[in-house]
Amino acid sequence: MSPTKMGPAVIILAGALSLGGCATKGFVREQIATVNQRIDGLEAKQQETDGTAKSALAQAQAASQQAQAASGQAQNNGQRIDQLNARVDGIEQQMQQNRRKRPRH
Repeated sequence: MSPTKMGPAVIILAGALSLGGCATKGFVREQIATVNQRIDGLEAKQQETDGTAKSALAQAQAASQQAQAASGQAQNNGQRIDQLNARVDGIEQQMQQNRRKRPRH
């Protein structure tokens, strides 16, 4: 190839290489703004989810405490019933003994 035919090809190649890798400041700012909007949206959703999780945890803890209190109360009630059953059994035995002792007319 002659140098006169290679000259324009070299100029075109050099221009293509110099323009191909550069991004304008406006393009970069636009891309960053889009990414920032997505990040802001995700942060808002994360905060909402965190608030929901904390609320659910508080409700679960309150329910657990209520269940423990109810369990304790049920245990106390069971003990009280056992005591009352023992008293009723004692009274029934006394009544049966009294019936045996009294003569019937």
